[in-house]
Amino acid sequence: MPRASILWLATLVLAGMVLLALHVPGMAHGVNEDDRAFIEGASGINIIPYMYLGAKHMVTGHDHLLFLAGVIFFLYRMKDVAAYVTLFAVGHSTTLLLGVMLDIRANPFLIDAIIVLSVVYKAIDNLDGFRTWFGISPNPRIAVLIFGFFHGMGLATKLQELTLAKDGMIYNLIGFNVGVEMGQLMALTVILILMNLWRMTGNFQRSALRANAALMAAGFILIGYQLAGYYTQGA
Repeated sequence: MPRASILWLATLVLAGMVLLALHVPGMAHGVNEDDRAFIEGASGINIIPYMYLGAKHMVTGHDHLLFLAGVIFFLYRMKDVAAYVTLFAVGHSTTLLLGVMLDIRANPFLIDAIIVLSVVYKAIDNLDGFRTWFGISPNPRIAVLIFGFFHGMGLATKLQELTLAKDGMIYNLIGFNVGVEMGQLMALTVILILMNLWRMTGNFQRSALRANAALMAAGFILIGYQLAGYYTQGA
């Protein structure tokens, strides 16, 4: 494949994710009617269906995917990719499970605003904006772990909106979380393939700066949507 075509493909994929997120800001963690009906009507242990729902939720969670793309943008060694993705997984698994099991509740609009803020943070970090603009250098690993907690809480808030059967709930939650991790692995594989193809082009560094600038701008717009939702519906 010509390098120019690879560049356009990677750019179109990233742009499509951003535009889709902008078009449906409230759907980043949404549960469609069929899935809602299944969850609220199910009883007992349903590990496989919950694994499917978890994987589906992750691969259609545009804010999750944009954050992951930002995290691995300038990671070239697989051990670094694995380290950061593991931290993210630990963070969102912890708050997903504890949030639902202990019924720890938070306003979904504010949580989703913080989740989008994680995308903005990573774009600024990739632009070296913290050091250049503010003279600080946040620890990227700690930041990924902390934002992972918020991403998991975002997942928990959506499950808390549903009527989950107490019978078999812990097993179903574990199944859902395993599905989330499977979906994350599948999405990450695609992102890494496209990212590596993009890096093979001669214009990667220049286009990477533009992509992260666009990611940051899109993130600020999405934060505005979520805060507007909080003040009009969730406050």
